Amino acid sequence: MPNPPLTEPGPADGPTTQTQPIVTIPDAQGHSHAKAILFGEHAVVYGAPALAVPLHGLGVQADLFEISGPESRIESQLFSGTVSTAPAGMGPVVAALEAAVNATADAHAEAHPVVELRIRSGIPHSRGLGSSAAVATAIARAVADLRGVELDAAALHGIVQTAETVAHGRPSGIDAWAVAADWPIRFQNHSARPIEVGSPLVFVLADSGRPGSTAQAVGGVRARHDADPVRVGAMIDRLAALSEAAVDDIRAGDRVTIGRHMLEAHELLGHLGVSTPTLDSLVDAATAAGARGAKLTGGGLGGCVLALADGDEAAEELADAMRAAGAPRTWTTEVGPT
Repeated sequence: MPNPPLTEPGPADGPTTQTQPIVTIPDAQGHSHAKAILFGEHAVVYGAPALAVPLHGLGVQADLFEISGPESRIESQLFSGTVSTAPAGMGPVVAALEAAVNATADAHAEAHPVVELRIRSGIPHSRGLGSSAAVATAIARAVADLRGVELDAAALHGIVQTAETVAHGRPSGIDAWAVAADWPIRFQNHSARPIEVGSPLVFVLADSGRPGSTAQAVGGVRARHDADPVRVGAMIDRLAALSEAAVDDIRAGDRVTIGRHMLEAHELLGHLGVSTPTLDSLVDAATAAGARGAKLTGGGLGGCVLALADGDEAAEELADAMRAAGAPRTWTTEVGPT
């Protein structure tokens, strides 16, 4: 939830005077958004391409205020205090702030700024939506705004990867690219390129209510691959082929084919052991309500389901159906033509 506006007493003009809201304007600001994997989960681990779409309806805002004092502060839903007292869980935030300050320092001779960083995020944690990468991206953009520096894509990616390394150990890089992109991307071997969108694609995202575990899911798929490399390798190859085919399908705006391939990808991910009965029930509810396709998105073993609708009205029906099937929350987003 956004932070409430700061308030302070109004002028002393009688007992009927009420407290008036005063909106504080930040010295700098940065934004980002969530992402969802459309195709390529787990296959990307083996060098295959993956496709990600932006979720503009789930955003992050980072506000910076220059302050006096010995060190910077962080204000967020998870922690409020100085950088030096931040708990380990705030490590990615601290790393993003420090990396962004260092990356923009060459353009200025003055000392590093002392700031209050306020983070407002609507992205749920541990759902495979790129929450930590989106927060780091918003922070990096806010610092660049404060210092009047233009960060190119590579510089921004480097800052976010620094934070993601603290968060995840060995990040692939797809989250760092996807949360900063306005359009779908094709990601492979640490690099990304945008995909043209032929006609609007409306997606409904449904929360399973359970956090996912990417590390556990990747480890499980790896164990299956080691035990049966021919069979599991064939499934990974098919997931890779679906990713490649989807590039042209997105360019053509072919919802029918995209949806059919989403259902096939979900079935394959189920065979790889990363779906759950809850995720399957949400996929079934979406298809029964008229979705072109639906699948888990991200590592699996929890997280979210992504469903493709025919339009805004159809999206409302899909959202209702998936909430009736047990999803505690749904969101709708549109990926428009380039």
